[in-house]
Amino acid sequence: MTELSRDHTDLADPFASRRYFRKFEHIIHYLARTAVTLQAEGKLTKTNAKVLTDYLIRLNRTFKALSMKYLLVGNELGPQMDSLTMDKRDSGFPVASELLTMGNDVQQAPLHLANLPSEKSLKKQMLHTILTERQTPTKLQFALSQRLYYQMLTKGGLFWARNDPTLISLGTSDNGRRQFLIHWAVYDSQVNLPVIYLAELEDSGKTPLPQDQSRWPQVQSHLMSQSLVGLKLLTIAQGFDKDFSDLHPKQLSRYHLGPMYSSAYTEQSGPLHQVLEQAATQEGQDWALAWTLEELNSEQVREERAGWFSKVEREVFALDPFGSRGVDTGATRTERAIILPQHPFQVLAELDPPGFLDVRKFVVSPKGQVLSY
Repeated sequence: MTELSRDHTDLADPFASRRYFRKFEHIIHYLARTAVTLQAEGKLTKTNAKVLTDYLIRLNRTFKALSMKYLLVGNELGPQMDSLTMDKRDSGFPVASELLTMGNDVQQAPLHLANLPSEKSLKKQMLHTILTERQTPTKLQFALSQRLYYQMLTKGGLFWARNDPTLISLGTSDNGRRQFLIHWAVYDSQVNLPVIYLAELEDSGKTPLPQDQSRWPQVQSHLMSQSLVGLKLLTIAQGFDKDFSDLHPKQLSRYHLGPMYSSAYTEQSGPLHQVLEQAATQEGQDWALAWTLEELNSEQVREERAGWFSKVEREVFALDPFGSRGVDTGATRTERAIILPQHPFQVLAELDPPGFLDVRKFVVSPKGQVLSY
């Protein structure tokens, strides 16, 4: 067994599998509400909040599709039935290969749907089996779950392993240049977590970037190739600034969604282990989801000679002013946050571990309200 496989586990128990998907459905719902809170506080623009919420909706659809795929896991259909593989140590999310397989499945979806009976027909057959044969229509239930899985894939709007860059116009800057927000996302295979990128830039090219069939495909390819969590934002931004002389990156943000912690599914150490162990005594309270925002801002522009007769602009990015931290992170600022139910938050507050002092807490009340601390 490799080190990597020891970090992964299969959810072969049907009840554990269904609880896992329900847990994520609730977490993503509450996470979307924190975006609303941050927008109200002025920490997210309306456009950025909408972009982040859209990615959360897509992530939720991906989890729903996976829940259909594995709905009959642990059933008597046979030991060969696959189950969801998740990262139990560093992520709490499904492993990246689940999304890669889903990407392949979407290519085969029309063929599967053409060979499967319709949803209406399957339900009619299930009812007939229950009423006349007095049996549980397990095989028909499996067929229906697979039909629903492939239907969700063909509808689209899911969070894939690669979510290519999309461009939004932000108007015109004070210097008359076109402004754009480019956003894209990946499901990082090293850490098994969704990572979302947002970049604001100015365009001084002759043809607007969306209509420029020379630059836009290159920009998309460049950004996707640089979407690695091991790369600092400073490295990504400086590389982009150098490769596209008429595109000027002003702000680059990266959101790492996760890990998700739950004593029922993940292995954690430190204060969170104690917090979740105590929280597990109350149903539905055994979870916490962390996320990290990295942000890099341009603070000034300098000119650089390009050949004998021309000059190009280069962005000078601001790094974290607190000691050497900015150099280490390659970002202007880094913020960590966590969302968790009220009971584990109370335990966390009582323990008051030093490592959580600079972590912003969002707490889900028993009535489902998301409160900020």
